[in-house]
Parts: sequence; structure tokens; C-alpha cells
Amino acid sequence: MQPLTRVLLVCCALATSAPALSAKDFNKPAAHPAKSYPAHDEHADEKVAIAADPYDTPDKAKIFSINFRDHGFLPIFFVVTNDSDQPLSIARMEVKLITANRSKLTPASSEDIYRRLTNPQAATRPNPIPIPHKTVKGAITQKERDEIESSQFAAKAVEPHTTQSGFLFFDVGDISLASAHIDITGVNDAKGTELMYFEIQMGK
Repeated sequence: MQPLTRVLLVCCALATSAPALSAKDFNKPAAHPAKSYPAHDEHADEKVAIAADPYDTPDKAKIFSINFRDHGFLPIFFVVTNDSDQPLSIARMEVKLITANRSKLTPASSEDIYRRLTNPQAATRPNPIPIPHKTVKGAITQKERDEIESSQFAAKAVEPHTTQSGFLFFDVGDISLASAHIDITGVNDAKGTELMYFEIQMGK
């Protein structure tokens, strides 16, 4: 009976661990060199490349437990590769998504995302008249908060011959990316000199 008991215990352990495995934590996709992505801009002289990979299909977006598109957000996997011999500072980097009608969208903050998830009517785009917002508490799980925080691009520097990556979330609603592009400024070399701006065409 002892071997049978052991088998039963193992089966029970596997059964109880199955939900935990299905509810695994968010795993950020592995980043490849930025110039390997279809939508990228490379500064060959400085040996720096930046890529933007939109997660705009159900197959790609399934890595998230949150359906961001249902809430009007587009996750874009942002990749910065530094193939030079000197570190790169991106602490002051600014990223803007320029739409076909020339609207300029900046990445949503964590609070913007929380607000939208708890209140689908809440706007995250800049409003010319400041309006106080009330946060609806208790509608976001800790797992969802962890997913939002751990997925976002948060690097402040890129060491020589390395790549940094993470997601930027844009409040695009139903806007098409066919004629959109992303402008990136504030990328500085080791001496503090700003590199020429990067421009990524999103229709690729």
C-alpha cells in the first residue's frame, strides 16, 4: 500500500499545482536586437537602434491576462539596442506616437491604465482643462497591478553591447497605425550629447 499511497500523493500534488501553473506570472517576451524588428530606426554611426513592435493581434496580445485593446490601449514592445562601447543614457528619453491626423500621443502611465481599467469612461489623453479624477478602488487585482508594472519599459540606461526592452501603452482607441510613426528624443551618449532623434514608421 505504501507505493500506492505515494502515487496518490503525487497525483494530488499535481492536481493542486495545475491552477497555479495556469495562473503563472507575466513573462516579458525575450528581446532581439532592435534592428531585427520590421519597425525600427538605426543610427549606424552611433551603433544604436530602437524598435517598436505593436502587440495588435490576438495571438500576440495573449501574453497578457488583461485585454488592453478592450480598454482602448495598444501595447507596443519597445526595444533599445546599444552596440557601441559606451553606455547610453535614456533617463530623459521622450517617446511620442504621431497619428495620421497629427495627434501626438505619449505613453500612458500606470495610473492612467488603472483609471481606465476601473472606469472605462475615464480619459487618459491630455485635457486642456484640468479635471480632478476619482479613483475607483478595488477593481484591479494585485496580479493585474504586478503585470502592468513588470511589463512596462523602465530602463534609464543601456550598457554597451546590451539591449533593454519593455512595453509602452498608448491610448489609441480605434486609431489605425497604418500611417503613424513614433518619434524618440532625449537619447544621450556617455558624454551627455543628445543623439539625433529616432523616427520609426509603424506601417511596416
